[in-house]
Amino acid sequence: MSNKKRVFSAEQKVRILREHLDNQVPVSELCERYGIQPNSFYTWKKKLFEGALQTFNSQPARKNNSAIEKLEKKLQDRDSLISTLVSENIQFKKNLNGER
Repeated sequence: MSNKKRVFSAEQKVRILREHLDNQVPVSELCERYGIQPNSFYTWKKKLFEGALQTFNSQPARKNNSAIEKLEKKLQDRDSLISTLVSENIQFKKNLNGER
């Protein structure tokens, strides 16, 4: 029996994990079929779910940043408009009081 370590590509790992998760093929059967150590299988599964957390956490962050940028732009526009209105109001008051 050979002691060569088998190397699986990312696609192969996903395919094997999908067999387990989608088709509910027992881990023992998959390990025997593909010549995998159960510890390796569970390590792949752990990495898959850790990566999934990063994927799901990163998407809302992008949406939030976009929403924050839109709100900041809206606030800048509002502040600019308020500044203009206050300046015009001061000018009108001066004109009413006869000041220049």
